Amino acid sequence: MSNFITLLPTLLIGALALIMFGLGLSLTLGDFRRLLGHPKAVVLALVLQTLVLPAICYGLIVGLGVAPIYAVGLMLLAASPGGVSANLFSHLFGGNVAMNISLTAINTLLSIVSLPLIANFAIETFARTGQVVPMQTAKVVEVIGIVLVPVVIGMFVKSRAPQFAARMDKPMKRFSMVVLAALATIAIAKEWTALTASFASIGLAVIAFNAFSLGLGYYVPRMMGLDKPNAIAIGYEIGIHNSTLAIFVAVSVLGDFQLMLPAAIYSVSMYVLATAFGFLVLGRQSAGAAAPA
Repeated sequence: MSNFITLLPTLLIGALALIMFGLGLSLTLGDFRRLLGHPKAVVLALVLQTLVLPAICYGLIVGLGVAPIYAVGLMLLAASPGGVSANLFSHLFGGNVAMNISLTAINTLLSIVSLPLIANFAIETFARTGQVVPMQTAKVVEVIGIVLVPVVIGMFVKSRAPQFAARMDKPMKRFSMVVLAALATIAIAKEWTALTASFASIGLAVIAFNAFSLGLGYYVPRMMGLDKPNAIAIGYEIGIHNSTLAIFVAVSVLGDFQLMLPAAIYSVSMYVLATAFGFLVLGRQSAGAAAPA
């Protein structure tokens, strides 16, 4: 049992890499070229991610009277880029996956600068401990490696064996669903103590931030005239943050267990809210498609 627990992080990374390979099997270079025709979508997503979300998070902290230590942890979460799960949810619920992967790569690179800036602002504003968050270049490179390399391999395989890629579409989606369920279960088990201890203090703020992120990421692009696949992609990219990166900075860089509690709660709530969001959007899509018929 102890050997399994030791191997678990490696197994999860391998599973996520395999999922990204499966996403690559559904993509072509043309999908990414078409992004050049959607500059408004890319710019809008980046503005929402790097400027609007941290401002909303700050407003929630002030409005809900979040304790300083949790306020810094929540701002760390807001400063984190989209997670790998954002690409997976977008794939399962009809988003533009090429948009997701591109945004994940761009946001992750931007976070080298934006995450320390936002985190240090939060520390100075709320905690005033004098601590400083440096650039997390190595962690960012690790995220990009998990996201981009398997996708490129999958795209190469599709170009060489399109029939194999087509046959693997449904099995890879099923595998992705199983991995999502496993990740959610592991997150609950791993963070159960932290969840029960801190939910009353920070749970409402975390769930509100998660809901605002998903809604903002989807409905603002729709109001700006973007189609549903791009809006779904942006919704998940904005709504699902890399909580692992936030936890890493809180514990390994700043050395404070309490700072990671908002991200720990978020690592569980995002699976529930992201799934509900997906079915809500798909439900509206189905109703819209059925109305003309």
